[in-house]
Amino acid sequence: MTAQIIDGRVEADKLLAEVGFGVAELKRQTAVTPCLAVVLVGDDPASEIYVRSKTQLAAAVGIRSVKHALSASTTQAELMEIIDALNEDPAVHGILVQLPLPPHISTDCVLSRIIREKDVDGFHPANAGSLAVGRPTIVPCTPLGCLRLVKSVRSDLTGLDVVVVGHSRIVGRPAAQVFLNEDCSVTVTHKESRDVPGHCREADILVVAVGHPHLIKGDWIKPGAIVIDVGINRMASGDAGRIVGDVDFAAALHVAGAITPVPGGVGPMTVAALMSNTVACAKGLSSAGAAGDVSRMKGETVFV
Repeated sequence: MTAQIIDGRVEADKLLAEVGFGVAELKRQTAVTPCLAVVLVGDDPASEIYVRSKTQLAAAVGIRSVKHALSASTTQAELMEIIDALNEDPAVHGILVQLPLPPHISTDCVLSRIIREKDVDGFHPANAGSLAVGRPTIVPCTPLGCLRLVKSVRSDLTGLDVVVVGHSRIVGRPAAQVFLNEDCSVTVTHKESRDVPGHCREADILVVAVGHPHLIKGDWIKPGAIVIDVGINRMASGDAGRIVGDVDFAAALHVAGAITPVPGGVGPMTVAALMSNTVACAKGLSSAGAAGDVSRMKGETVFV
């Protein structure tokens, strides 16, 4: 058996087509152009590449973007002032602070400072809480992309066993909530878990996000399972700097029913989900603004 390869670029293009339609409809109905503000602190080359790709993609789907490039010496107070100004700017609908931040800045404080209505990453405690109780407004981009990729293979996930390897608040924890909201049975494993391979072998859907190259072996995978590999690991220079995932793709290809490649799987969907979240924020703010109270933004927006 050879697994179906889930092409993240193809699925991202489908979502981006929906986003482009959503942008056009919002402009037509409200004369509002969604705007994403991106804040980059420091000169990390990888972060600069990520930011450039996000702003280019935003332009391609009709989303206006503004970039705030700050020096690595920027203080937390100075960064907070910029976020406060973006929170209050009615022309800005989404705020993204590119991670990681310099060590002298508290990531928790910064992400909590962004108002929930403009939190395109879905990391604000209020948005995380809404996801946890099954009434999501904005869902973190990577878990949102993972769900979309799984549903490209199987639309009804009711009752399936999902195993998430990794429990970060960026991917693992919200991914578990996303699949719980699809009426799946979810197990979350991490570095302190006992018998991770055994848990993995029970998974109808296996989501791996740990940042450890080739951690998941072929014999850890249930035959026919859907495998979503979130890991992006650059191998040593002796291996030509090759990018690999957290799953041993070559081995898994002959066991899984469907699998995402690295690169070209979850990565493109994550950026497409960011665009979708930006439009969702713009729609929510537009509706709340018409009602005269931004704090009352409600609704369940998963896909534009």
